[in-house]
Amino acid sequence: MPETTPDLSAIETKLTAARTRLILDKPFLGALVLRLPLRAATGDWCRTTATDARAFYYDPAYIDALSLEQTQFMLAHEALHCALSHFARRGHRQRHRWDLACDYAINPLLIEDGLTPPPNTLVMPLYRGLTAEEIYPLIDERDDSETLDTHAYDRDERRGGSRQHPDETPQRPESLSADERERLAVQWRQRLAGAAQQALQAGKLAGELARQIDHLLQPSLPWRMLLARHLTAIAREDYSYQRPSRREGEFILPGLRGQQAELVVAIDTSGSIQDGELSAFIGEIDALKGQIRARITLLPCDRVLAPEAPFQFEPWETFTRPERLQGGGGTSFSPVFDWIDRQDRQPDLLVYFTDAQGEFPEREPSYPVIWLVKGRATVPWGQRIQLN
Repeated sequence: MPETTPDLSAIETKLTAARTRLILDKPFLGALVLRLPLRAATGDWCRTTATDARAFYYDPAYIDALSLEQTQFMLAHEALHCALSHFARRGHRQRHRWDLACDYAINPLLIEDGLTPPPNTLVMPLYRGLTAEEIYPLIDERDDSETLDTHAYDRDERRGGSRQHPDETPQRPESLSADERERLAVQWRQRLAGAAQQALQAGKLAGELARQIDHLLQPSLPWRMLLARHLTAIAREDYSYQRPSRREGEFILPGLRGQQAELVVAIDTSGSIQDGELSAFIGEIDALKGQIRARITLLPCDRVLAPEAPFQFEPWETFTRPERLQGGGGTSFSPVFDWIDRQDRQPDLLVYFTDAQGEFPEREPSYPVIWLVKGRATVPWGQRIQLN
């Protein structure tokens, strides 16, 4: 239906009113929405709303059909895509599944915060409280659901967001370059931190949204670098001036002497760790192992150790994944620590790959423990390193 200037003006007034109500009622979301200029979309690439991390795009006819409360939801929806840097976190993931995962992550947060979703909003109780990275592997590759909006910050062979024509119109914003992604990710992280601080001071940020924001703003430690630092310190090679045997002569010359590191790697096989993540983790450990002399003992465990455990790898052997790793039950971390207690010597380091949702031993061991944690669960002791 052809649009007239008064109609577009009325739509702009409606969006401005919805944004103002967000600022008053939901200052955290309102502060983020204010960062997105409002732009009417031309052409048929945007059938609902969209964002490219630079602006809020909308189809006037769609906004006209929404209530004021539903309009607030759409404004906040696009702002959260930007604030959570969904445009910069996809990596090599398939775009359509990633777009679905992002919507599944955002929509429950907004509903719990009291906003009214429009029709066709993707909500799955199973995904409540999970990040987009955690939701992504749970989505069937053949899932052809449509997202509520168009994610216009990049493109792919699959159609993402509200279904757009394969013939891109000139009015559609250009996808982000690598430099733009990096710059906007830093910018939106700063905006997120500032909006969260103001809302917390006003007592208007709580619930799952507050927990997700706090998790996102926590610094993610470079676990590969940290692990390499630990292993290098353990297996440091140094010079020895010990007197050589008589067959080597009477001169005392410095000799290079290395210490072999004893490393125990435990893997949570309760079902929370995906197959690809496990293979990538083992590959990283093997790469680190190749830089130093390290003997690795692998202990797969859910509530009990895997029947074939332990799997042991000498310094000259490749650290590979066993063909079969049983698991899928509940999680208890005690069997790993109990096994170590029964050995003749303690390891130089225990690395535990897990989601940290299980039963911990009551006492902290005397040897160092690093928890590589997928998810947001905490650990009672040891060093926790965020994986995702």
